[in-house]
Amino acid sequence: MHTAVSGQEQDRPELRKAIEELVEAGFTGIQLRVNDERGEWVGSAGARELGGSTRPLTDGHFRIGSTTKNFVATSVLMLVAEGRIGLDAPVADYLPEFGPDRRITVRMLLQHTSGIFNHTGELYEDGTIVPGVPWRGKEWVDARFRTYRPEELVRLSLSRPARFAPGAGWSYANTNYVLARLVVEKVTGRSFAEELRRLVLGPLEMTGTVAPGTSPEIPEPHNHGYYRYEDAGQQRTVDVTRQNPSWVGAGGDMISTTKDLHTYFSALMGGKLLPAALLAEMRTPEPTAGYGLGVFAQETDGGTVFHHHGAVMGSAALMYGTADGGRTLTAGLTWVDDADMAVAPAFRSAQQRFLDEVFCGRLGG
Repeated sequence: MHTAVSGQEQDRPELRKAIEELVEAGFTGIQLRVNDERGEWVGSAGARELGGSTRPLTDGHFRIGSTTKNFVATSVLMLVAEGRIGLDAPVADYLPEFGPDRRITVRMLLQHTSGIFNHTGELYEDGTIVPGVPWRGKEWVDARFRTYRPEELVRLSLSRPARFAPGAGWSYANTNYVLARLVVEKVTGRSFAEELRRLVLGPLEMTGTVAPGTSPEIPEPHNHGYYRYEDAGQQRTVDVTRQNPSWVGAGGDMISTTKDLHTYFSALMGGKLLPAALLAEMRTPEPTAGYGLGVFAQETDGGTVFHHHGAVMGSAALMYGTADGGRTLTAGLTWVDDADMAVAPAFRSAQQRFLDEVFCGRLGG
């Protein structure tokens, strides 16, 4: 067990204990950053590589999965503020080439109320699974460097029956964000990576965040993520730190660091990126899942906490913040993933543990 800590370690033993317990629960490496009224605490536990003895980085790059959605939503809303996108305009006005239902608005994409079939597959209430692009087992491992074009993902989704009429329900779909990113690119005439740099990364001086597109590379330094799968009756484990994230696209392809996520989310929540009215729109949740426009709102003993976590094969991100951005928790986790997502219960308990420790007045000490 390796634990690295900067700052006043003796002041936050509960945080050190929490990350050590996560390693015991099956995570390979954890990097955690907490910024609050007690200052900044940064620590890591576990190992940088499976079976290795090098302690994990405290500010390495990692794949942030669906935390990407919050960056996309913020970019869209910043363009709404610039008068270039209409939040309640039909998506068909921007992307007529796909022929989407004219009732679907930009807001519905950001809030997952469009009813569009999720290109990574759907699980229906009766237990029926309708697959989309492969993202599990040997099939995904063998195709992990394949490039999917966003247009391909959208056309796949729109070829399948909608889950419900636009605005009539809530269902989390990666395709909503693939479409939202295409809207950004259509109205600006620039790649999302360029527009993100103009709107967010440049002004906030975020140097560790990447929208990689179809590139499988991840900037150095980084911890390593893995995937375990069955092949001809044999269990195999492969390093999947390098992978082409275009299968999930704007639903979860970005890379960041705990420092950049803190910089970003504290600025967003603190009102430095969006006008007050649009920030309020972002943070107004629909009742089904508590999802606003690219962010979850969660009521806790310590008040409302906003977050958007994410996971992609072998790597995950946590990103929490208070309404004023004055308290944040950002984390990067790596582990040996599998088709059954065996580490998911530990991931859920980690979220609750961090929420209790940092945001619910149970700070220990």
